[in-house]
Amino acid sequence: MKLLFGADLVPTKFTEQSIVNKDHKTAWGDIQSVVKKYDRFVVNLECALTKHDKSIKKFGPALKADPLCADSIKDFGVTDVMLANNHVFDFGIKGFVDTMENLDRVGLPYTGVGENDTDSRKIYYVEDNSIKVAIVNVCEHEYSYALPNRMGTNPYVPFETMRDIKTAKENADHVIVVYHGGKEHCRYPSPRLMEHMREMVRSGASVVLTQHSHCIGCYEEFEGGHIVYGQGNLNFVHDTKLETWKTSLMVGVEIVGPDVKLNFYPIYQKADGMDLATGDLEKEIMDGFYARNEELKNGEWLKGWDKFVKDNEGMYRYMLSPEYAIDFKNEEQGEQVKAHFLDCEAHLDVIKHLFRSWNLDNEI
Repeated sequence: MKLLFGADLVPTKFTEQSIVNKDHKTAWGDIQSVVKKYDRFVVNLECALTKHDKSIKKFGPALKADPLCADSIKDFGVTDVMLANNHVFDFGIKGFVDTMENLDRVGLPYTGVGENDTDSRKIYYVEDNSIKVAIVNVCEHEYSYALPNRMGTNPYVPFETMRDIKTAKENADHVIVVYHGGKEHCRYPSPRLMEHMREMVRSGASVVLTQHSHCIGCYEEFEGGHIVYGQGNLNFVHDTKLETWKTSLMVGVEIVGPDVKLNFYPIYQKADGMDLATGDLEKEIMDGFYARNEELKNGEWLKGWDKFVKDNEGMYRYMLSPEYAIDFKNEEQGEQVKAHFLDCEAHLDVIKHLFRSWNLDNEI
């Protein structure tokens, strides 16, 4: 079995019309030449497909796209959709239901969502004549996650998620975890993220793919499993100045019996879409990726994580300070940013690194 995984897909003002019009050459360049090599093309749809206009209360942008994008991505070659992410619920229950109904309408199966936090944990299986693969799609805690009494996405809860992986392994030949989390714009995992992703392998996952970071991270083989810490975007064209946003990886997973092989396909952002990286750009992307992979082996990645945290220290200290609410003349805003940072695993990773307990240095 051959599965191709793309990360964050969001039709934006730069790409939505070409996607709706099924102008695949403009929106996707030569990416389809890779898609055609695989049995399944799995993507993370990180927006609502809805006409509904009322967004939820949250920090960050609310993302949605024309429902006709569902028709186009199926026509392009997408076979399976991951919905466990922090934006699919941006337009509330109405937008969430619209998204599922539009995927149902075009016959695109999806996972990572449910009627409540238990139902959302349903394991997703794909199989051919000889191989059965389980996909566990889960996301960190940012606004969209299901509650005991409300529909939403599958929230990452370490004990429950590890049990789900073990259950999946009992019922399939291989388990692939698609984890939407990790710190945005950081090319390195936090120590917490690395520990948890490795535990997923110990629990039975053959492959763990983390998404959400909007940049290419790094990769390691661990105890017979494969972990990718950050794929970058699949098709999320943005006029940002962040160069890390503009390149990403598709990950091909080839399964032959007990053996799993990963292939990496670098892609890049154009003004109006994405395309395969070739030549010098392909070499530049992959050389950086391979260098970071070596840093995972020799421990240098911790310096990269530390530098990222220190580079963002000012923003975190300001947003956690009384001045933040005063500047916005909104006490609720100040309280809610604290609630958001404490709720979200990736933000909490940064805060714990900034505000170190004395216990971490006590030796006497």
